[in-house]
Amino acid sequence: MTATAETLQSETKRSWVPLIGLFLAQILMSFNVAALPISIGGMVADFGVPPTTASTTIVVYGLVVAALVMTGAKLGQRVGWVLIFRCVIVVFAGSSLMMILAPSVGWAIAGQCLAGAAAAIIVPSLVALIAENYSGDQQATAIGSLGSARALSGISAFLIGGTLGTLVGWRPVFMIVLALAIAVFLFSFKLRSDKGDAGIRIDLVASALIGLSIMLLTLGFNNLNGWGAFFATPGAPFDVLGISPAPMLIVFGIIFGQAFFAWTRRRMRQGKVPLVDLSVLGSPSERAAVYAMFVVVALEAALNFTVPMYIQIVQGRTPFETSLAMMPFNLTVFITATLVVRFYKRFSPRTIGMAAFVLTTCALVWLSFVVTNNWETLPTILGLIVFGIGQGALVTLMFNVLVTAAPAELAGDVGSIRGSTQNLASAVGTAVVGALLVALLSVGVGRAVAEHPELPDDLVTQVDLDSVNFVSNDRLEEVLSQTDATGAQVEAAVQLNEEQRLRALKLGLLILAGLSAIAILPASRLPRYRPHEIPAPDAASTGS
Repeated sequence: MTATAETLQSETKRSWVPLIGLFLAQILMSFNVAALPISIGGMVADFGVPPTTASTTIVVYGLVVAALVMTGAKLGQRVGWVLIFRCVIVVFAGSSLMMILAPSVGWAIAGQCLAGAAAAIIVPSLVALIAENYSGDQQATAIGSLGSARALSGISAFLIGGTLGTLVGWRPVFMIVLALAIAVFLFSFKLRSDKGDAGIRIDLVASALIGLSIMLLTLGFNNLNGWGAFFATPGAPFDVLGISPAPMLIVFGIIFGQAFFAWTRRRMRQGKVPLVDLSVLGSPSERAAVYAMFVVVALEAALNFTVPMYIQIVQGRTPFETSLAMMPFNLTVFITATLVVRFYKRFSPRTIGMAAFVLTTCALVWLSFVVTNNWETLPTILGLIVFGIGQGALVTLMFNVLVTAAPAELAGDVGSIRGSTQNLASAVGTAVVGALLVALLSVGVGRAVAEHPELPDDLVTQVDLDSVNFVSNDRLEEVLSQTDATGAQVEAAVQLNEEQRLRALKLGLLILAGLSAIAILPASRLPRYRPHEIPAPDAASTGS
């Protein structure tokens, strides 16, 4: 152990009161995000708009956060983390008031734009303020609390939001968001103060490049299903020689991303202040942590999309029932993200990371074999719990590796990289698994129809197999009632649909297991040290 590490270990323990405010700030953002899907039905009824228009609130929030998070980190370094943290919490409170009082869907969309802009600064603020207020074991525990807060807010939003949305309406859900913002603002006065550096200049070119890159990538991946993964669907806003705009946006997003990295490296060679200091990704272990974080967040998003989609759309359950079905997973993530720090003194990040990816891989393989049309079976719940253990450990671990390896003054840069990685991974995980499941279902249905002589060609031509998607049995029967199908043919079609839905789900989970297994490789490049052996930050930032 180095002298610096020994000094950190021997520091006087600080009060946990400041962490309460940071914990609530993470819940504030996550609760707002989780409350939006629950509120779509109420907004549709209140404003008289289609669901696609109401869901724009979700899209704009994610896009604004993703596009501005790196710029937000630099603003925090310039203005001072505590001051800017308080300011954006006030902005977030204003966004919740706009949601509560919104006379039209335009006000709700504008409110989520404000919330996204505020969150783009809150995300790196949380990391920087943890680095300024805590160190050593306390810092590891504080970082773990952010991961557990995300899981806790997801549970509470579904339970509380679902209940309020059913009994009272969607607007009171955002009264909770307002109350959380007020509480966070009050707790912010317990945070250690900093002055910022007015001499820091924000690289506007880099800000534009990374903002465009993340926005294009997010839009591209989010619309793979609606616009087409390659060939344009009728729902695409335009096409180029029949090709969907979604993959084109992804390609342009990658190009702008590469331009951002090239520009940033050039500025660093010239001795100028970059938008994000790439030295936080200077060693193989730090880059491995980012890759692993991307994979685990994408896997989490994929599972959080797959299970609710199957329960609500296929089984026709309510959001409240869905939240109960997801409770074992979310509770496991919450508990694991909090308790995994206890293993840091006994095992290295490399050991924990590889073991956690083995758990997520085994859980997904297990689920692919045991999952049925009923999610409440014990084997399925066991699989979700094991996956939750691995996922909760990984998110906290990867975040901790990045924060530990970087000097305290670069904690905001670590926060912005974390925010960008998680937003992009969430979009990619949700979109890719959606496109994958639909493609598997389409192929399976097409092949099964050809193998079932009781479903003649003249009946098949009356059903559009080019737009196959996950639908409930009731919806399928409704569609078939508009054809000349007999009762026996309807029964055969429903059985075929059930079989192919489940087959697509099983294959999708198996493919995700393969992705999880591949991620063991970057996890094997994580640091070998244990927290009480952590090198001094200056040394950690130049090697693993």
